[in-house]
Amino acid sequence: MIEIVQKDDPVLRQKATEVAISEITSPRIRKILADMKEALASQEDGVALAAPQIGVPLRIFIVAGFALTEELQESKDRPDDLVFINPTITKLSKDKAELEEGCLSVRHFYGKTLRSKKATARAYNEKGEIFQRGGSGLLAQIFQHETDHLDGILFIDHAKEVQKVDIIK
Repeated sequence: MIEIVQKDDPVLRQKATEVAISEITSPRIRKILADMKEALASQEDGVALAAPQIGVPLRIFIVAGFALTEELQESKDRPDDLVFINPTITKLSKDKAELEEGCLSVRHFYGKTLRSKKATARAYNEKGEIFQRGGSGLLAQIFQHETDHLDGILFIDHAKEVQKVDIIK
């Protein structure tokens, strides 16, 4: 199983490096993407994952397919995870909301973060094709949270009312 590094790991505080365009379809990047997908799939409560969270300081994140639209969350068909390589946020709405947030690298801590309600990101997919995706609600929050990871920022750096939640199984 691929380990998700936790908040004290120095890789989470580094600014991640861009992937060379010529490397996007390489076996090395394909392996990193497979590892990221495996790590994300192993977490019941995970909706997205950035490469630094598996110890790889590259500008990559993935969004779980079920998190892409609310309609798909209710569907039995599980869409593919969406890969963002060298992502940039190209647009953020001025309209913001204080949202509950957690992180797979800051386990069992949750707090309120101020995030734009809508966001648009541009990135390369795993085939090396550039694309743009907009989102609102959870997807907009994911874009902002994961881009923060790529810049060495954790949600606890700016969250309010951060609390540890005991998980009962």
